[in-house]
Amino acid sequence: MQNKSVMVLGAAVGAAIMYGIVSFFGPQSGQMQNVELRPDDLKLVALGKKVYDANCASCHGARFEGQANWRERGDDGLLPAPPHDETGHTWHHPDAMLFALTKYGPAAIAGNDYKSAMPAYENTLTDEEILASLSYIKSRWPDEISQRHDQINQSAAQQQ
Repeated sequence: MQNKSVMVLGAAVGAAIMYGIVSFFGPQSGQMQNVELRPDDLKLVALGKKVYDANCASCHGARFEGQANWRERGDDGLLPAPPHDETGHTWHHPDAMLFALTKYGPAAIAGNDYKSAMPAYENTLTDEEILASLSYIKSRWPDEISQRHDQINQSAAQQQ
């Protein structure tokens, strides 16, 4: 039980730091602060499945499994797409961070020198479609992971 608490605390601290980075981001930060995934909204999740299948599954996997060796940079210097299931790190980030990463791309969040195959979807998907795809992903997490993600969101909100 202690290891689980340490993992949640570590993830919450990391989430709070990342949330601070997102909040620092300027004009978009007001929008991002209000982002809340809705994995229980069946209509939104159904839209999210369509969006995910069309835009995300080719890299992150139809079953959220990600690409092989996703923790190791390839010969091109890029990290493969991580899984979005409980084995990946998606759930370690608060909703606002997930939204920002999807909308603006990893380079915009980590710095323009960061290299990633993940595109920004700002000009491809609407905010609702981004929210829907992320809500769909969260709707497939085991209850324990979803609850831990909720705790990360609560910790990030307290850091505002």
